[in-house]
Amino acid sequence: MTGSGEEIELFLAGLPEARQAEARELRAALEAAAGQPARLWRGGILGVGDLHYRYESGREGDTFVVGFAPRTAALVFYGLFPAHRPEEEPLLERLGPHRLGKGCLYVTRLDRVDRAVLTQLIEKAARAAA
Repeated sequence: MTGSGEEIELFLAGLPEARQAEARELRAALEAAAGQPARLWRGGILGVGDLHYRYESGREGDTFVVGFAPRTAALVFYGLFPAHRPEEEPLLERLGPHRLGKGCLYVTRLDRVDRAVLTQLIEKAARAAA
């Protein structure tokens, strides 16, 4: 399920002030990278693009190409690493404090990472899926 621009604004308004500013900045970065508006997905994730997936089991669905969730403990990025690509290692080394989960990148605060590197990662993910 996706939400409209109005729903996104309501969602952002409900975040703590510091997270609101970060989320607005990241929303703009996503939209610029993808060339399309972000949508609000279930679970409080802002995402851009459309990706249809199908597992070997036959299960299938639709999701975003790249997105993020402004959680209390961290900003969680999805879709930046569709497959482990060694060429991203130098970018991750320059990014700043982060941790990787299964398919996710966690950043505690936006002001602690190199925004230009994060933008590069977002742009690469958006291009790879185009």
